Amino acid sequence: MNGKLIGGGIVVIALVFGAVVYYSQEYGYYDEIAPGSDAAKVSLMELDGTTQDQLQAEGYKGIDADSSPLRYRACFDTDLSIATATETYEVYDRPTPLIGPKWFDCYDAKTIGADLEAGRAVAFLSQHNIHPGVDRVVALYPDGRAYVWHQLNDEAEK
Repeated sequence: MNGKLIGGGIVVIALVFGAVVYYSQEYGYYDEIAPGSDAAKVSLMELDGTTQDQLQAEGYKGIDADSSPLRYRACFDTDLSIATATETYEVYDRPTPLIGPKWFDCYDAKTIGADLEAGRAVAFLSQHNIHPGVDRVVALYPDGRAYVWHQLNDEAEK
């Protein structure tokens, strides 16, 4: 009888611990970014690599967390065409959209990644080293949808 009680206690503690870890990773650290705030301003790096142009972002939805520089995600619409963007801004070589929390449903990293690989979207550099070793990347679609995330850059891999 005593072993069953101890075993049951261990299982209950493990379940509670698992629930706390899940909640903290999925919900606990994220904050929504207010449209119009400085964090909601999205820009693209021009081909000269020295200047950035701020994009017109309609319907901006964004999240971020202080716990990691890689938790930034955003979705919005813009009137910038891909043709204009490729002539003016720096295309990002190896975009890798990172998975976000399930509740932030405007951003689907798997779909964005597949669209980038298939050429249905194009990724651009927004800001190099927004945090040491981390770049901000923007994916643009022909219909005006845009998605933003942070990812490790090549300098972080060395």
